[in-house]
Amino acid sequence: YLLGQDHPQGTKLADSQTCLRAQDIEDVGDNRHTTFFEMLGNWSMGEYFKRQQIEWFFEFLTEIVGLDPHKIYVSCFIGDEKNNIPRDDEAAQIWQEVFTKKGIEAKIVELDSAENGDKLGMQGGRIFFYNDKENWWSRGGGIDSTPIGDPCGPDSEVFYDFGEQHHDASFGQAHPASDSGRFMEIGNQVFMQYRRLDDGSFEPLKRKNVDFGGGLERIAAAAIDSPDVFKISLLRPIIDKLESLSGKEYSTHTASMRVIADHLRAAVFLAVDGCMPSNKEQGYVMRRLLRRAIRYSFDLGIEQNFLEEVVPVIADLYEADFPEVKENREQIIAVLVKEEKAFRQTLRKGLRQMQHYIDDGLTGEELFTLYDTFGFPVELSTEEAYKQGIKLSDNWRAEFDARMAEQRQRSKTARKGQFSGGLEGHDPIHLKYHTATHLLGAALRKVLKVPDLQQHGSNITSERLRFDFNHDKLTPEEKQAVEDQVNAWIDADLPVSFAVYPTDEALKMGAIGAFGERYGDEVKVYSIGEGDNVVSFEVCGGPHVEHTGTLAEGGKRFKINKEESSSAGIRRIKAVLK
Repeated sequence: YLLGQDHPQGTKLADSQTCLRAQDIEDVGDNRHTTFFEMLGNWSMGEYFKRQQIEWFFEFLTEIVGLDPHKIYVSCFIGDEKNNIPRDDEAAQIWQEVFTKKGIEAKIVELDSAENGDKLGMQGGRIFFYNDKENWWSRGGGIDSTPIGDPCGPDSEVFYDFGEQHHDASFGQAHPASDSGRFMEIGNQVFMQYRRLDDGSFEPLKRKNVDFGGGLERIAAAAIDSPDVFKISLLRPIIDKLESLSGKEYSTHTASMRVIADHLRAAVFLAVDGCMPSNKEQGYVMRRLLRRAIRYSFDLGIEQNFLEEVVPVIADLYEADFPEVKENREQIIAVLVKEEKAFRQTLRKGLRQMQHYIDDGLTGEELFTLYDTFGFPVELSTEEAYKQGIKLSDNWRAEFDARMAEQRQRSKTARKGQFSGGLEGHDPIHLKYHTATHLLGAALRKVLKVPDLQQHGSNITSERLRFDFNHDKLTPEEKQAVEDQVNAWIDADLPVSFAVYPTDEALKMGAIGAFGERYGDEVKVYSIGEGDNVVSFEVCGGPHVEHTGTLAEGGKRFKINKEESSSAGIRRIKAVLK
């Protein structure tokens, strides 16, 4: 859509969506990082651009939220001469105008890099120019990492100033892009106005777009003028409950209570989405969050099961705005409480495992094993080691960090392979697997004679597809029949096309949707086949190949590698093109 295709819901969009950033898990415990948050977003698909976006967002912050405009600072893109991208003077000038209307002098300062800002400081500025590491958006990161064919552009970040008393001088001079604690980013306006060409150069988009994202919790923290997001009304009641259960105060056990509050809130919403604790993918993230929360409960002196007391507090906070929380309340509590009971047993096993290291001590490799196998955070292992007089090897930290780095790299590589639709997954192999997923769903419905068989999740990487569906275990004959049917449709070289319909009309026409998915007023529906030979008619954002025969390029065939249980009543197929 950002490259010019019409969005079925129009040219001006806005929403608020729940998000989870598992890569931030180690940062939780400070006053601003959370794994779970609500992202406010608005988009313009060629409708409005910089002036309206900047003016409206400033109005929202100052007139609706009620922030003091004197505490708002912004950044813009400094430009890139090598790539012929000019400095974003347009955005800076608009910012000067909106500040001037409030009687605020808005001096422009060029800092270029955050490191340079640490040395030079603010110099009386209100608007700061930074390089592409801070103020350029693309899927790849900086300008030179922008993927070929992708939309991209400069961005303008908005920061709230909590005052000099919150500045940590060890970070150098204060400036908006510093991590010193004085400033908090509360929103980022991306101006999608370029596309990278095959030769690496950039061309202006014919239709310029806006992609805005802002953190609800951070804006709420700014609204109460507190740099601690855990004091907002969506998090403070959880802290209050932890104080009550433990008899400890937030002021003396701050980090532990923050970790527990954040991780349990995240786990609740993972459960709402149907996720179950496991050792794979989303389930592993959920399990890690829960185990980390339970580990930190020991710091509060809570050694008995406590989730049954805390999870209802979280549900109470969100039931009004998220009906699915209310509808699944008891199931959510049951899932999390069950995991807690199981982990406390694992925790005891881990503590017994520690006894094996009393004589020979602990290496970083063994600490990683305790972390990876028993769910012991390294802090817990080292604390127990000191308590029991177990010696740690001199280079345990380097060994442990090396193993953690290996794990993160594997995780990062895996994340890069996740297919999520939209602008991601446009490379040919992802498109093939996406279309193969639709063919698989259609083949299952035909072979199993279950026309209302529903997708309960899917995942695509560059190496395979995964498809979850509601059914009993397949027989070998059924699996072979499904495989043969998919390959028959591939050999038929069926055309793949899409059309946009009102949602109600699409569903009445028989369009298949994913279980639990919410749709807007209009949806895009992909058809495989044509006329009387439409084999798949499915709600999907795309993208797909244009003909099914493309999947057979290089002599490849569709092959089911594994069919297994995913959860109660849900089967999972993993398949490849080879």
